Amino acid sequence: MRQLFYFTVLLIITACSGQSSQKEKSTGEEQQNAVPVQTETAPKKNKEIITGEKKVSESEMIFLEGGSFMMGSEKGLPNERPVHEKKVDPFYMDKSPVTAAQFREFIEATGHKTEAEKFGDSGVFNLDKQAWELLSGATWQKPFGPAGPMAEDSHPVTHVSWNDAMAYASWAGKRLPTEAEWEFAARSGKNSGQKFSWGNEISVNGQYFANTWQGPINAPETKDGYLFTSPVGAFGENEAGLTDMGGNVWQWCADIYKPYPGSSESYPVQSNVKVIRGGSFFFDQNGEDSFSVSGRSMNSHETSLFNTGFRCTKDVK
Repeated sequence: MRQLFYFTVLLIITACSGQSSQKEKSTGEEQQNAVPVQTETAPKKNKEIITGEKKVSESEMIFLEGGSFMMGSEKGLPNERPVHEKKVDPFYMDKSPVTAAQFREFIEATGHKTEAEKFGDSGVFNLDKQAWELLSGATWQKPFGPAGPMAEDSHPVTHVSWNDAMAYASWAGKRLPTEAEWEFAARSGKNSGQKFSWGNEISVNGQYFANTWQGPINAPETKDGYLFTSPVGAFGENEAGLTDMGGNVWQWCADIYKPYPGSSESYPVQSNVKVIRGGSFFFDQNGEDSFSVSGRSMNSHETSLFNTGFRCTKDVK
């Protein structure tokens, strides 16, 4: 049963549940009269943010004041509609996705065993076979199995399930972001109408703004310099000071995946299927829509993949 469902959710990553990419005119996301919401770095008086088990340097988290914004897009995939107003409270968000080095600190402190380690395998796309597979021995430490290289410290940790990410967040005194917080942060707390966290273009004059797939799935071109993950922050920051808010790795959110209020979608809500955001380095048939600020997908809470990681948030007290 696990393998059958596992491959079902793997297909969701690349097919996004069969969602159409048909474009429609925007009705809400380009409301230029909306009041921008201020963002800033963590208050300078707080040199350290106390987060339960550990103290986190303010440079590791970005403070967002919160406010109202228009969530979703009428130009993207059907699951991004309808555009609707959301309000978020002030919060801190990790500047970058959790790295392999940071996750190792958690493992060494707690002895946590990831679900990939418990199952004995994890999801990897085999470029030679051109197929997804449950690769034996693939873990956060060895993303391509026992014969492959070690995970690089500065790269985002991968092969972590939603349950693993929740365990890390609890240990760190943080939590996973809500889907609304993630999109608010990707938009830098504004209603600018930009498609991506950094603007409206993937690249300009050969300079890429995110780690994404180039070329067909069977002939990658790596114009951005990376075939797989890249060091966090390698492509710069958005206006709020956050990195990797599009591309590199999909990121877990706290929410159960469900259609937006008023949506015409008829997706059956399941408590074990969670939201993922941001797209990744890997090919996605939805192309640019997968790593836009409003792009969204899902996976089951026990699933781990070579292109999925996470970042954390923390409430303001």
